[in-house]
Amino acid sequence: MSERHSVFEADGMSTTTEISFFRSGLYAWASSNPRPMPWKGEKDPYKIWLSEIILQQTRVEQGLPYYEKFVQRYPTVQQLAEAPEDEVFKLWEGLGYYTRARNLHAAARYIAGELHGKFPSTYAAIRDLKGVGDYTAAAIASFGFNLPHAVLDGNVYRILARYFGIETPTDLPAAKKEFSKLAQELLDETNPAQFNQAMMDFGAMCCTPAKPGCLTCPMKKNCRAFQQNRVDELPVRIKKAARKQRYFLYAVVRQGQHTFIRKRSDQDIWKGLYEFPCLEFDDRKAFEAADLRAYFPAGAQVSKKSETYRQILTHREVLANFQEIHLPPEISAAEMAPGLWVNCSPTLLNELEKKFAFPGIITGFLKKII
Repeated sequence: MSERHSVFEADGMSTTTEISFFRSGLYAWASSNPRPMPWKGEKDPYKIWLSEIILQQTRVEQGLPYYEKFVQRYPTVQQLAEAPEDEVFKLWEGLGYYTRARNLHAAARYIAGELHGKFPSTYAAIRDLKGVGDYTAAAIASFGFNLPHAVLDGNVYRILARYFGIETPTDLPAAKKEFSKLAQELLDETNPAQFNQAMMDFGAMCCTPAKPGCLTCPMKKNCRAFQQNRVDELPVRIKKAARKQRYFLYAVVRQGQHTFIRKRSDQDIWKGLYEFPCLEFDDRKAFEAADLRAYFPAGAQVSKKSETYRQILTHREVLANFQEIHLPPEISAAEMAPGLWVNCSPTLLNELEKKFAFPGIITGFLKKII
């Protein structure tokens, strides 16, 4: 912590005094600003883990109903482990980042099988669970077992960058080591759960990305960003790369009362979700000019393309069009690639959305069908 010591000394304050001031200010703020949530104070590591996985890259307001649904449907890790994957995906639908659901289910099966239903109780063992990173492991270890591991998420990066005036871009690999070391030194090891929760709440409610509550912050006297009028400049981030665009043309293939769907199995986005057969294009011109009539035999009735649907993901933007294909009885449905022919009347095509987990872009299309 030599770099941090030089900052303390320059301000005429010892490291011990600085840490004491920070902790007391943080606890004073937390005691006056309660943030009730169903998982706060929870000691069951399974429920803590569940809440942390759901809240990865997700706002609390969005994740809360999913946490409540999962706890109600799967009160124990054993029940989650025994659930069919399709059922877990359907319950997760709308939350996005489906890799989280796949890893959650795989880890539950590992705990139920290899660990005989006993949730791991050390940071290292928790960190070894599929889908669990450093932050999630620290949260579960501190909240579930009161182990002295500081959490480091976007909220904590922001608090530390502003309070200590750190200009290291938080999305550089070097930043993690620097910020982790500082967060660990600030941690109240006698009550890590209380400290970590206070940090997360403070970042979510007071030291927010935009319009932070600096005037009411009990730590503003020693906050470098506030004192130097640099709150809007910190933390520093390198500009994100532009999102890659992907273009999908979906074939909604129907024959009589049946519609064809398949499970996406490629090592790509939406693995494990259902979809209609699709063509992907490299550029927008080819995508807009494409027509599925060329891909089906004579006698198939092909509708006009739908409006363009759009779904924004972290690193890509997906645009999709849909065309309905009606196969006459004389064309063999068996010639389709592996998948499912689902009994679904033409007037109830949107009912598919209630039975299967689809990517959001397909769900948006189905919900518009009357």
